[in-house]
Amino acid sequence: MASLIFSLLARLPLGLLQACGVVAGWLTYALSPTYRRRLRSNLEQALGPDQAARLWKQAVGEIGKQALELPWMLLRPQSDLVARVVRVSGWEHVEAAEAAGGGILFITPHLGCFEITAQFFSTHKPITVLYRAPKKAVLQPVINAGRSRGNMHIAPADVGGVRRLIKALRAREAVGMLPDQVPGSGEGAWLPFFGRPAYTMTLAARLSEVAGVTTIFAWAERLPGGAGFHLHLRPALVPLEGDTEARAAAINREMEAQIRENPAQYLWGYNRYKRPSGAPAAPANLPPQAPTRPDTP
Repeated sequence: MASLIFSLLARLPLGLLQACGVVAGWLTYALSPTYRRRLRSNLEQALGPDQAARLWKQAVGEIGKQALELPWMLLRPQSDLVARVVRVSGWEHVEAAEAAGGGILFITPHLGCFEITAQFFSTHKPITVLYRAPKKAVLQPVINAGRSRGNMHIAPADVGGVRRLIKALRAREAVGMLPDQVPGSGEGAWLPFFGRPAYTMTLAARLSEVAGVTTIFAWAERLPGGAGFHLHLRPALVPLEGDTEARAAAINREMEAQIRENPAQYLWGYNRYKRPSGAPAAPANLPPQAPTRPDTP
């Protein structure tokens, strides 16, 4: 039944699907007190009460759009997806990375239409993306098929999947991942995210240490009225350096900078600050944070 619903939704025009997503977003907000509290709390934590008060209504609709776009992204031909990327900023960073001869690590937060970033690049060259199995097992065949077609390959979030990612980077291919997901116990570290300790995935930081790898931060801005997407690509504002934990903290800061570019399109309803079962308690005090942007004279 779920597969049939996905198939029917994928046939709708993208603009209509996004409009339905706004309705779905508000229904979810209205029916779930826990979701309401989390969305408002996360927004205020990141942006402060004044900006959160201005943005929360827009965020509710954008999160709904994000959810209902998924069938369209997974089941439509890739040519349809690529045609919806109407603007690309920063492609020269991809070209420079390819000229350097190493692999590329694409880092994308749950911002805008995160599904389309790897889909778009896969029409250019091979890319392997990290994925976690969906909570509803019935959706797994659909999601797997949508994310493993053409030059796009998937790697599960386990030891074997990590080996695949490293192998792809060493083969001078690309890897894509969303590091703002809460990892399992033993797979992360408590690091600042918008000023609050968040159990943070360290895998992206480890992959950035692979010899010759260029890290590029990517996100696809959802344009109004179903007009398509604007793909943004850039290197780190501050070079990723130091040990794995230092790099993971720097990646959090870089994602914060991305999110601030269009905060209404971030997935604020996600339980980003939860403590995974078996993980150590969050620290009482945050370590000092380096600036996201380099100081200017």
